[in-house]
Amino acid sequence: MVMFLFLVVALAVVVAAVTLAVVGGGGSGPLPEAAPERLQDPLPADRPVERADVESLRFPVTPRGYRMADVDDALGRLAAELAERDARIADLESALAGARAAAAPARPDKGGHPEDQR
Repeated sequence: MVMFLFLVVALAVVVAAVTLAVVGGGGSGPLPEAAPERLQDPLPADRPVERADVESLRFPVTPRGYRMADVDDALGRLAAELAERDARIADLESALAGARAAAAPARPDKGGHPEDQR
């Protein structure tokens, strides 16, 4: 019997609290729509991406993790920068190999004496 009275009193307290919350909180209207967080400092568009840019890159947290569009944009930009640098490195290595090949036959042999090369 005591347990039943305790449950009735607890139920009455919960109903009263919910009623006060609904009646008392209804005067201010609905909450304003929050603007979604955007990436504060995206990767620079006017110059190549540097190591410090990547290290300082921070994505805003959303209820389900990070905004996929922000992460996709950053990864796409980094992939394009890496592809451009890889192509530039390949071009420079090719030019260096060509310059070495062109310079190799023009050099005299260093193996003999100066009298032998006449």
